[in-house]
Amino acid sequence: MPSDVHYELRGPERAPPLLLAGSLGTDMSMWDPQVDALAGRFRLLRYDLRGHGASPAPAGPYSMADLGSDLLALLDRLRIERANICGLSIGAMAAMWVAAHAPERVHRLVLCCTSARLDDEARATYRERAALVRERGLTPIADAVLSRWFTPSFAEARPQTLERMRRILIATSREGYAGCCEALAAMDLTPELGSITSPTLVIAGEDDPATPPAHGRRIAENIAGARLSLVPHAAHLANIERAELVTALLMRFVDRNETEEA
Repeated sequence: MPSDVHYELRGPERAPPLLLAGSLGTDMSMWDPQVDALAGRFRLLRYDLRGHGASPAPAGPYSMADLGSDLLALLDRLRIERANICGLSIGAMAAMWVAAHAPERVHRLVLCCTSARLDDEARATYRERAALVRERGLTPIADAVLSRWFTPSFAEARPQTLERMRRILIATSREGYAGCCEALAAMDLTPELGSITSPTLVIAGEDDPATPPAHGRRIAENIAGARLSLVPHAAHLANIERAELVTALLMRFVDRNETEEA
């Protein structure tokens, strides 16, 4: 059953809808670097994943179908028939699921720092992490997670950003985080990539240890007409580390639908 997720909607009412779906262990504020630019051009919708931020945390494990169904239910709730969707990490995985299973709901698709299937070692790590987090919470894994979110040079230059993201991570529901870890461990969207017909942009951080560029390249190679853009000097949360570049890539790609339809 879809979870009734917490959301924020802003921007001109008649503007084209753009939905933002975030990463594991974050909340909708991870998109703050993009909001001002995007809300001036789009009807901007962002939300907290189930078990994250202010969204409820039903008992896990979760599946990618659960997370994708949450996204579709949110569009239904707001009576948005069709939207541009941009997701990062697990948010992009949910977006891929929606684009494959409900293609009529997705106009343009942007997939940031993500994978269609994690390797066996990563899948095992997420299963172990789910058990650890249920037992001990998020604090024991915080340093390791942050080291994958940001490059060392960014961490040194922006300690306040790291501390803010650490607080958000640690405040995440144990069950919500663990359930999403189990969704990641079980996920294999590779067979469904060929069903995605929406124009697609894949963005990969060149220094992303969680979903290296090879994962993005495989996605782009298996979605007809998809493009791949590499973001230099960026780890997993590239939208924060290289905010201006990612915002520009996103706007240039999504904004084309208005230009082409004019």
